[in-house]
Amino acid sequence: MPVLFSEKKISGDNRSRQICDSCGFVNYVNPKIVVGTVSTWADKFLLVKRAIEPRRGFWTIPAGYLEVGETTEAGAVRETWEEARALTRIRGMIGLYNILRISEVYLIYSAQMLSPKFSAGIECLDAGLFSWEKIPWNSLAFPSVSWALSDYKATKGKLRVMPMSEPPSIHWER
Repeated sequence: MPVLFSEKKISGDNRSRQICDSCGFVNYVNPKIVVGTVSTWADKFLLVKRAIEPRRGFWTIPAGYLEVGETTEAGAVRETWEEARALTRIRGMIGLYNILRISEVYLIYSAQMLSPKFSAGIECLDAGLFSWEKIPWNSLAFPSVSWALSDYKATKGKLRVMPMSEPPSIHWER
């Protein structure tokens, strides 16, 4: 017997939710959490070239979905290992970016590579260390990559900086 859900308002809630027609289970549909790092070695930035859609063949920072039972910092370190085979240590948060049109929240950390060793992981075509001037700005996969890199540079060396966020105009783009 297939499970069917209907959009209904439940008592005490201010919006419609997906409710199972047979048992009343509430299927909350919430944003996904993405974690990642701006990882550096000797003033160079670690980027990976995507081997998967969306934006296959474009450069990005190592990032991906947070797993159940994982802290955001541990997830960012794991994603950096999976995508770039780089061991890193988190230094602090760079930004918290809300991408409303795809219902995702990005937590991006500054990370120090523990050695200059890296290689492309299974989801990547390539990996590289780039000086600021050599970052392939016109081939970055997503606006959030540019925001995180720019926010890293703007906050480098500053103590106890509040996390940066998406530009105000992004809330009006749907």
